[in-house]
Amino acid sequence: MTNGDARHLATLRDLNREFVRSVDQADVQWFDRNLSQDFFNTNPDGTLIDRAAFLAQIGRGSPVKGLREHDVKIRLLGDFAIIHARTSFTRADGTPGGGWYTDDWRLEAEGWRCVSAHVSRS
Repeated sequence: MTNGDARHLATLRDLNREFVRSVDQADVQWFDRNLSQDFFNTNPDGTLIDRAAFLAQIGRGSPVKGLREHDVKIRLLGDFAIIHARTSFTRADGTPGGGWYTDDWRLEAEGWRCVSAHVSRS
């Protein structure tokens, strides 16, 4: 692994942690700064939404609380990266839940930007 790769992996780890925090805290501004203009998200119910709809969805707050990431795997593929991770959270009724996500990141002139996300819940 090169020093550049290590630096990119550290940046992507931080971005991943902030992504999860920003979902949990409805931080629309963080997403506005870190999503690509052509971003799409697949929701747990299977709907596919664009960047504007995702930002609006984040602004309404998540139906789950205490969202945390686990077993994070980052695959660095040059100027593209794929992040896979497991999640844990608390549902609105107080029961525990979990799921998985995959986020795709592209290195742009401004830095790493998330181009797509896919979320599943069990």
